Amino acid sequence: MAQPTAQEVHAVDVPLTNISIAYIQNQAHFIAGRVFPIVPVQKQTDRFYTYPKNAWFLDEAVIRADGQESAGSGYGLSTSTYSCNLWAIHKDIGYQARNNADAGINLDRDATEFVTQRLLLRREIQWVADFFKTSVWATDITPTAKWSAYATSDPISDIEAGKAMILATTGYLPNTMVLGYNTFRHLKNHPDIIDRVKYTNNTESVSPGASLMARLFDLANVHVAMGVRATNIEGETPAMAMTHGNHALLCHVAPNPGLLTPSAGYTFSWRGVAGGIAGAEIGMTRFYMEKEKADRIEGEIAFDNRVVGSDLGYFFNLAVS
Repeated sequence: MAQPTAQEVHAVDVPLTNISIAYIQNQAHFIAGRVFPIVPVQKQTDRFYTYPKNAWFLDEAVIRADGQESAGSGYGLSTSTYSCNLWAIHKDIGYQARNNADAGINLDRDATEFVTQRLLLRREIQWVADFFKTSVWATDITPTAKWSAYATSDPISDIEAGKAMILATTGYLPNTMVLGYNTFRHLKNHPDIIDRVKYTNNTESVSPGASLMARLFDLANVHVAMGVRATNIEGETPAMAMTHGNHALLCHVAPNPGLLTPSAGYTFSWRGVAGGIAGAEIGMTRFYMEKEKADRIEGEIAFDNRVVGSDLGYFFNLAVS
């Protein structure tokens, strides 16, 4: 008995309205906004005060004889500057595309996600260029035995040596470590680290995660950078790479920015791009382009990554192979 075929009952293929595919990176994979305190600023450029470190460590108090003056001391005062560069990108939505879009397409939402992702990626890449390389921090070291050489390396001793160095030169213990993903994946499976945690009553103990690693090294935070970028030019064969290299950064970070508060780094964020809205670091606008007959979705971000305490950072260059 003849029956309708699948082709007869479904004559025209149309896109599904409940699924689409886009490689949008999880924002949690980007660490640039989480490592150093964000300092919201009203002006795009300005100054801030700095105090000389050595003045606070000198031992100049003396025994005071009856009727004599106390020993005098003091300190100088300097200023440093920041300048928030403004980064912007847009995506246009033409009226022909808008008027012909199928039900599964939300052009405004997709353009906003696209622009936001591009700006977050730019901030992540700039964070690497400003903080995650040699010749930035007071100490750069390449481990004699890379941490990926399990038989000969001793990452625990290397990291403890970095903590001791920062404490001895600043009076502050490091509280933060940043790891490129490749560094993290080798470090979490290092036999020395596994041995330290394998008898703990913890579900992470088989393969230590970032939180367990933070407890192991007595740090407040271990940030694992998992951002990915395309290194090719548009139209060329796609080439992908992790945003962060095979490095590690150990540093002391102020929990919150404030007066007389040392920190390895700060990120100054200009509120102007978001109309002064507290907590907003990206400004998004939509406006009509008459000549192009298109709606423009435009995003802006303005920030300046500043090393304000180079002696509060200890950089492990090429910690793994």
